[in-house]
Amino acid sequence: MSQPPLVEMTGISKEFPGVKALSDIDFRLDRGEVHVLFGENGAGKSTLISIISGVHPPTAGTMQIEGKEVAFRSVYDARQAGIGTVFQEFSLVPTLTVFENVHLGQEPRRGLFVDRRAMERSTEALFRDLGFEVDIRAPVAQLSRAQQQMVEIAKALHAKARVLILDEPTASLTEKETEKLFSFMRRAKENGVGIIYISHRIQEFAEIADRITVLRDGKLIGTVKADTVSERDLVELMTGRAIDKVYPHITRRPDGETLLSLRGIVASGVRGVDIGVRAGEVLGLAGLVGSGKSRVWRSILGLQPLKAGTVTLRGKDVTGLPTRKLLKSGIFYLPPDRKGEGLVLTASARDNIRLSLLGRRDLAGAFGMPSPARSKTEADAIGARVDLPPRAFSKAVATLSGGNQQKVLFGKGFGEDHLVYIFDEPTVGVDMGTRSQLYLLIRDLAESGKAVVIVSSDLPEVMHLSHRLLVFSSGRISAELEGQDIVEETILRHFFSETRVSA
Repeated sequence: MSQPPLVEMTGISKEFPGVKALSDIDFRLDRGEVHVLFGENGAGKSTLISIISGVHPPTAGTMQIEGKEVAFRSVYDARQAGIGTVFQEFSLVPTLTVFENVHLGQEPRRGLFVDRRAMERSTEALFRDLGFEVDIRAPVAQLSRAQQQMVEIAKALHAKARVLILDEPTASLTEKETEKLFSFMRRAKENGVGIIYISHRIQEFAEIADRITVLRDGKLIGTVKADTVSERDLVELMTGRAIDKVYPHITRRPDGETLLSLRGIVASGVRGVDIGVRAGEVLGLAGLVGSGKSRVWRSILGLQPLKAGTVTLRGKDVTGLPTRKLLKSGIFYLPPDRKGEGLVLTASARDNIRLSLLGRRDLAGAFGMPSPARSKTEADAIGARVDLPPRAFSKAVATLSGGNQQKVLFGKGFGEDHLVYIFDEPTVGVDMGTRSQLYLLIRDLAESGKAVVIVSSDLPEVMHLSHRLLVFSSGRISAELEGQDIVEETILRHFFSETRVSA
């Protein structure tokens, strides 16, 4: 007799006040399967996993775990049933050590006392089996986000999870860490663990997915085998439109002047780089993590030490200027970590955009002080320009979806009229629908004569948007490609080359 699925959901619907988040969803997770949930922000992915995890009960429908119908009343109920969930927002206690977090609520005892030595031994064995390199005696607050994610995964596995839910697990991992995660997932599959995997990174699916379920607007679009569907097909299933409609055509300005010039740039991870950034052009940068593609910009902007080289902006030497002065001189920089570097999470979306308006004399009121009414009007106009929902204007940024947070970050670039826009990972953690909106903003900037730089780990993104593409390897530019030469095979080949090749 065949074994029942680990999870089987039938006719699942979920309504919140004024919102139908899920409508009649059927979903099945088998033993030893990686099942991807795919869809735009707001498609219903988070709601579905919150039901499986015991966070919310369904409004209608039934759920079975290994053939037995369940009705979870809490996250604890789900954990007791073998459901382990690693959400994007971690549930670790920062002041406790790694091994204390892993055993939290399940501490072994020796008589009346907690057996800390046993906790350490079992945690060491668990991390050794997973291949994760983390100091188990360190407080969680001292760990990187990637290491904290490893701790969350280890915590779920220590609880003997038979169903593991991973929500955007690679968003903060390097390639090496991602490969370790995938290696662990393969071993977990072999042991019969079922994995529900949520990610916007389509390129990962071919490596780890068995089946993919696509949601759109709270409805089930379909479930397909991963080895029978292309990236193009998935995008069209997710968005309801052809991939050609996602990446806009960007008209290149012929003979655009060089607005920003970098010569002989040397910094940590950057070894003598020359770059010219031209008006009316999208310049893309691709490369592996650590290749130098981001560090070159962070060094010239004063976010990390610049050891050598010169930087000129429209012919004026701006080498070594403080970051604030460089930004005021006409450069906008969008950082890859919106929460850590780009946004004030406790402030509203409107107030975050307002911060970019502080130097605008045309928005000043009496005695040269900023006019609250004028700055509010301008901030709201910028919010509308980046297609931020009006209801989000007054909400704390921390409560917004990743896509709307990124729109706010883009909005800060429109507070003043900049010459050069540097977008470092412009769509990280953002669904394809929001990406297409952000790409239109990039198109408008380039076609209005601005110089646009896109630094991205997403190859399709940087390939489709760039007029000219620089490939970085080991701190140097290994290739400069244009037009028809911008193809994946060529780019990947130069990821590991140190000899520069021009188109």
